[in-house]
Amino acid sequence: MGWQRKVLSATSGLAFINGRSRQWWRAGNVVSDRGLTGITPPELPPFHYEPKPYKGPLADEVLEKRKRFLGPSLFHFYQKPLNIVEGKMQYLFDENGRRYLDAIAGIVTVSCGHCHPDILDAIIEQSKLLQHATTVYLHHAIADFAEALASKMPGNLKTVYFVNSGTEANELAMLMARLYTGNLSMIALRNSYHGGSSGAIGLTALGTWKYPIPQGEIHHVVNPNPYRGAYGSDGKRYAEDVKDHIDHGTSGQVAGFLAETFQGAGGAVELAPGYLKSVYDIVRQSGGVCIADEVQSGFGRTGSHYWGFETQGVIPDIVTMAKKIQFNTFGGNPVCSAGGLAVLKVLDKEKRQEHCAVVGSHLISRLKDLQQKHDIIGDVRGRGLMVGVELVSDRTEKTPAKAETAEIFESLRELGVLVGKGGLHGNVLRVKPPMCFTKDDADFLVDALDHAISNL
Repeated sequence: MGWQRKVLSATSGLAFINGRSRQWWRAGNVVSDRGLTGITPPELPPFHYEPKPYKGPLADEVLEKRKRFLGPSLFHFYQKPLNIVEGKMQYLFDENGRRYLDAIAGIVTVSCGHCHPDILDAIIEQSKLLQHATTVYLHHAIADFAEALASKMPGNLKTVYFVNSGTEANELAMLMARLYTGNLSMIALRNSYHGGSSGAIGLTALGTWKYPIPQGEIHHVVNPNPYRGAYGSDGKRYAEDVKDHIDHGTSGQVAGFLAETFQGAGGAVELAPGYLKSVYDIVRQSGGVCIADEVQSGFGRTGSHYWGFETQGVIPDIVTMAKKIQFNTFGGNPVCSAGGLAVLKVLDKEKRQEHCAVVGSHLISRLKDLQQKHDIIGDVRGRGLMVGVELVSDRTEKTPAKAETAEIFESLRELGVLVGKGGLHGNVLRVKPPMCFTKDDADFLVDALDHAISNL
């Protein structure tokens, strides 16, 4: 391309016991207040940690305050929302001390586990020295973090820009593509999610996350979905649609192409094999740059590779990443840079990529076995600990099982498993836990899903 490839990075993060419920931790018990019948519900694996006593406001009070003082765009999971007050590694605790398996990692944010001691130590120690210093001054933390990120990138992806979120990273990537090429047209995939700003909403192609606002010169091409797509797993045929779209829908010159390798909010869809290699060639021949959105798939989660785009055998011109470094960088302030560097060190020290490969293979194998038992499971897909389970009411027609998914979602919560939902119709269970998730956790999750489906 004759220019230095760039890396854009942003991170964002998130967020008990009152003495009357400590037996939840000790026994790992679960209760259903919806009257599940049949086999005995599975129990959470043992976990030797006792949450601190919780004396704060309870769920009803928190929900009322949210309704009064926060915007109506905020939504919550579950008919009766959970008040989560503490987390430790792959588990969360509610106001009553009940333990839950966090199988969605704060919407794919908490890579190393909740309150990992190494990361806490790094953040606390830096906070004692200096919490913020603008980049017009020198401080080693931002440079150390950038160096560590660059060391993880292939090719000439060696320049880092710190921003505040995945949304902002994708906005900046689009701006850079347009300024560098002098072209306006951007290409993105249907079923994609790239953020909540006006520009990122334009790149997004999921009706759930769209608003009736101008989205700019952005073209959405056919999604190379091996399960639902017209061409199955034939990546080259999907790529032909990109070429056709450029020829007919643009001047023939584009600014760039932006895609997730593993679609997150779209339901853990891995792009058809060979797709990105073909598309990158087409886009570059049309004057554009190629951008990989690694907000959810990066940092070893897929197990087989450190970055999602590596599964397609390509090197992008720009990579965006975000919340999987567990919190917000605020453009590279010292505290967040120290924490981000600690996350990278923990991932290496604890060999989390290899761990994801082993545990993820076990989880997917068990889910595929469950698919043979329950017709409602239309597809099990993913790599490592980035997994989707698509539920359908008719396997032949692949009719989205929307109502059944909602019921199973609630049942899993009652059994002690917190998963996500995704896909255009909300019929995909998203399983993307902290990367310390174990085989015992995987077995519990699958057993709980089996129980929930059996009691529909």
